[in-house]
Amino acid sequence: MRTVPLGRHDTISEIMLGTMTFGTQTPEAEAHTQMDVAADAGVTWLDTAEMYPVNPVRAETLGLTEEIVGNWGAKGNAGRLRIATKHSGEGSHARDGAPITGGSIPEAIEGSLKRLKSEVIDLYQFHWPNRGSFQFRKYWSYRPEGERAAILQNMADCMGALEREVERGTIRAFGLSNEGTWGMDQWLMLASDEEGDDGPARPVSIQNEYSLLFRLADTDLTEMMTHENVTMLAFSPLATGLVTGKYQNGAVPDGSRKAINGDLGGRWSDRVEDTVDAYLRLAAEHDIDPVHMALAWLQTRPFACSAILGATTVTQLEHGLKAQDMVLSDELVAAIDDLNRAHPLPY
Repeated sequence: MRTVPLGRHDTISEIMLGTMTFGTQTPEAEAHTQMDVAADAGVTWLDTAEMYPVNPVRAETLGLTEEIVGNWGAKGNAGRLRIATKHSGEGSHARDGAPITGGSIPEAIEGSLKRLKSEVIDLYQFHWPNRGSFQFRKYWSYRPEGERAAILQNMADCMGALEREVERGTIRAFGLSNEGTWGMDQWLMLASDEEGDDGPARPVSIQNEYSLLFRLADTDLTEMMTHENVTMLAFSPLATGLVTGKYQNGAVPDGSRKAINGDLGGRWSDRVEDTVDAYLRLAAEHDIDPVHMALAWLQTRPFACSAILGATTVTQLEHGLKAQDMVLSDELVAAIDDLNRAHPLPY
């Protein structure tokens, strides 16, 4: 499987394994098989979080996905997949919904390390900014929150804590999630010393939603990622399964995400169905599976990008992994851009 740069000094497979259903839709035994399949296929990283599993998110299952990953590693699999996990923030079940602070970071890391049965986390990410985020359909009415001075002081405190954790050997790298360009710029500046050299916790990645149907990152984030060597870890690269076509014409497969979360977190509408129809027709015209088209398209972007492929079943994962090393024709990429202009941001 191809690898892409992760920040300036590391690499990541073009597809990484998503785990957010491990412990709810995906039982532990099936999750362990998925990790075996991914590693055997050349996937080098998996992504998890202290708040997982989801669908639904519950206080009772907090940390269960990390435990499932840790149990797999303890069975002789440690090191087969490198681990990225996340620190939850305000509004989560973790630490009674407290924000991310310099003081919360060591506690959260220790909890994740214990559940993961590991001595180090390869990539430690903040799940969302304390100041709020325009992600998850909030962009339609987004307004910045918080006072600039307080935000920057919190970031500085957190950066100091992260650098201490790197020095302590509990984390190897740092990344953000559901972040914007202004926030990333601030983190990048905070991570540089007075001479402008990279500090130990310079952000290497940004984990945002990104797919054929959701190209919000294609403007200012693209320029930042390209010039600052920040890698996109694209979550929902199949638009929560929409691009498979399985929800077209009123279909709601048993056990699917739509069966559990009716509007797919605000993504479903008649306009989305029309958009998906257009992409399905395009895939058929070019004799390519729409899943493979969606995943391979991410490797046409001007910035480094790895797709977080989450699957409920092993069969779904194996199908998605067939997209590895696939190269789309220039004609198809241009046609995808034309469809994006015709059906911009459908949800």
